[in-house]
Amino acid sequence: MNNLFSLQGRTALITGGSRGIGRMIAAGFLAQGARVYISARKAAACDQTAKELSSLGHCISLPADVSTVEGAKALAAAYAAHEPQLDILVNNAGAAWGASFDEFPESGWDKVVDLNLKTPFFLTQALITQLRKAGEKQPAKVINIASIDGISINPQETYSYAASKAGLIQLTRRMALTLIKDNIVVSAIAPGAFASDMNKDARDHGEAVAAHIPAGRVGTDEDMAGAAIYLASRAGDYVVGSTLVVDGGVTHAR
Repeated sequence: MNNLFSLQGRTALITGGSRGIGRMIAAGFLAQGARVYISARKAAACDQTAKELSSLGHCISLPADVSTVEGAKALAAAYAAHEPQLDILVNNAGAAWGASFDEFPESGWDKVVDLNLKTPFFLTQALITQLRKAGEKQPAKVINIASIDGISINPQETYSYAASKAGLIQLTRRMALTLIKDNIVVSAIAPGAFASDMNKDARDHGEAVAAHIPAGRVGTDEDMAGAAIYLASRAGDYVVGSTLVVDGGVTHAR
């Protein structure tokens, strides 16, 4: 039981790892002993975060734009140059777009759906050799970062975001049934309000947001890291295809 949540000796790749939820997860994995590789579109930010997180353990920056299949393949190749196998893949890179129904643009649809839904599938596909290699010894993990907006509806008109996150939850189930045959466990996390550049309300108006959360607060770094560590470690080996909701009770109150 002492090693139930350990990530000692494991390797992890986290997209969107330079800030927000991705950084929270990276810090948690490092604290549990994993070798962590973070990726983000902005190279300077990715490099800086990796430098800062290196105080916790082995953290390497692999800047990449994974919004296209070519970009996903390039990141997979960059990772493979460092490690022969991949124990944990966290598909966290994402985008959002808000506009009224009458004015919602195709660009806001394609950008969000491509990054939030298409990328997790094709990046996992690009890294399948490394994931299968890890699965020969112990379960490899793929953790997709969804959202409670893919489960219940909020007042904001973020059509492509809600649709992409709902799709990612279903994609998680479908991928899980296929990849478990290779000892690759696929699961997802559906976060609620966490302070980040994507959720500026939770970041800048935490008290006001907390008033609508049954738990009475927005999520902390430890809340997100703990959920991801659970799924990534031995503790989560039997959680196949499920989505873990981490929202302080919001989905039950909507």
